[in-house]
Amino acid sequence: MAEVNGAVAAAGTERAPRSGIWGWMLFDWAAQPFFTVVTTFIFGPYFVSRMASDPAMGQAAWGYGIAAAGFIIAILSPVLGSIADQTGPRKPWIAVFAAIKIFSLCMLWYAAPGSSLFWAVGFFSLASIAAEFSTVFNDSMMPRLVSKPEIGKISNIAWGLGYLGGMIALIFVVTMLAGSPETGKTIIGADPLFGLDPKLGEDARATGPLSALWYFVFILPMFFFTPDGKKGSPIGPAVREGLAELKSTLGEVRQRSGVLRFLIARMIYQDGVNALLGLGGVFAAAMFGWSITEIGVFGIILNVVAIFGCLAASRLDTGLGSKVVVMIALVLLIVATIGIVSTGPGFTLFGGLMLPGADTGGLFGTPAEKAYIAFGLLIGLAFGPVQASSRSYLARSVTADEAGRYFGIYALAGRATSFTAPFLVATVTALSGSPRLGMAMILLFLLGGMAVLWLTPYPADRVED
Repeated sequence: MAEVNGAVAAAGTERAPRSGIWGWMLFDWAAQPFFTVVTTFIFGPYFVSRMASDPAMGQAAWGYGIAAAGFIIAILSPVLGSIADQTGPRKPWIAVFAAIKIFSLCMLWYAAPGSSLFWAVGFFSLASIAAEFSTVFNDSMMPRLVSKPEIGKISNIAWGLGYLGGMIALIFVVTMLAGSPETGKTIIGADPLFGLDPKLGEDARATGPLSALWYFVFILPMFFFTPDGKKGSPIGPAVREGLAELKSTLGEVRQRSGVLRFLIARMIYQDGVNALLGLGGVFAAAMFGWSITEIGVFGIILNVVAIFGCLAASRLDTGLGSKVVVMIALVLLIVATIGIVSTGPGFTLFGGLMLPGADTGGLFGTPAEKAYIAFGLLIGLAFGPVQASSRSYLARSVTADEAGRYFGIYALAGRATSFTAPFLVATVTALSGSPRLGMAMILLFLLGGMAVLWLTPYPADRVED
């Protein structure tokens, strides 16, 4: 990070210490296991295939849970961002939402087979809300740490660290906790740690407390070392001033056409990205009957690829700009989504390519499963850069003093209609009984967002000729 600090000094920006920059980047490392082992690859598929009596009903319930969380995030994120700009420091806000997230994740331990789907989805949604609000405040610290030319680099490196953390947590779960319901052994032939019983889903349920502990430990460097904003107004006046500023900012955004266009584009494509990340593992579980072990290995493969994707994007973002990186990532996600929804037992590309062959009995034993993995690699390459470079796109387009309120609106743009994609996927799945048809709805959002972004200037505050 020495070159980052040097660039900051050269640009005349107040220099953040190296430990402060690393503390900020470790926030992604701390936060990612929740999304990896709970939302996508372990607990979510367990919820669909083991807690719910029918996979289609389980996918619908999980989708509605994601949609409910997105609706609340959309309403409150810009309000909280504006209030945070008035109070100054971000860390107290992160601490409050970290406590909520940690408690909610621990409660997932009680989501045993046959227990209430409502409470399991409720605590998952509450953890999702707290995770997103914490991210709003952490992201808004970024413009104060490094100069604008380096923002894309640290954003993508941080996201890559997140995937590395998620991968390590996932490897631990798959090798040490996730046992076969038939044999009771993990993939390495060992008994699950702590005497966990796979038949009771304890291996999947343990991912909640595990993610909570990981998050608590690894957000501490950010609290200890990363510089925070200076103290502003007390909370009472800050709420009043923040709400007034939010109203003013919403009016201001309408006058900044490039920023507005970027936020609209992100609102659309991020809906598709969120739905793909939240439902991709669930879809595979329903389509191929994958066990927790197989889904976990799939997740490890995607996270390995994602790390390299983010590292490559950190260089491309600096050289070509955030917009180019986001556009490339969206193309990859579109191709990948077409691939996974067109693949099923014995075929891919909607039956245009038949994949005969008996199940060999090992991991991903059929040709169709291997095709699904291949399309999944494209998701792994793209889903980190599309989010990290979107974050740097906005950070390069606003000043440090307005970062809180604009990252609040950024979260709004990412969540304002984020319930729409999961809701549409869930509803089409429930009405048609076809998880494949439901997942195909994600393409509408990826293509629509890409079309709007194509017409958006870069940086977004650049005055168009």
